[in-house]
Amino acid sequence: MIQIVIGVIFVAVGLLNAYPAIGMLGAKQLRGLYGLTFTDANLLTLMQHRAVMLGLIGLFLIVAAFRRELQPAAFVLGFASMLSFVVFARLQEGPSPWISKVATADIAGSALLLVALVLYWLRA
Repeated sequence: MIQIVIGVIFVAVGLLNAYPAIGMLGAKQLRGLYGLTFTDANLLTLMQHRAVMLGLIGLFLIVAAFRRELQPAAFVLGFASMLSFVVFARLQEGPSPWISKVATADIAGSALLLVALVLYWLRA
């Protein structure tokens, strides 16, 4: 039963991380995600690459839901990805409401992942 709960959490957090992957489709999708316009081609490229990386992180977290041997790495990757964004957002003076919204989602995802980590330790 504990493994099922851990798996559900990994899928949920994986979907949260993968959602921004729609930004790889272009500036319009990125504007919908972050409320910013990306008119500079270099910045657009960086943000599209970020979208791909988040998609890969999300996919890895979802796969880890079904592969126990990947879960330790998934915990590290999930926490590193989400909490680093939260730290960068908090270090910014007056982040936009969109950035604050993303940071809040990452805090929620990290809290879920923490629950899964506690359950993982209890199961061991």
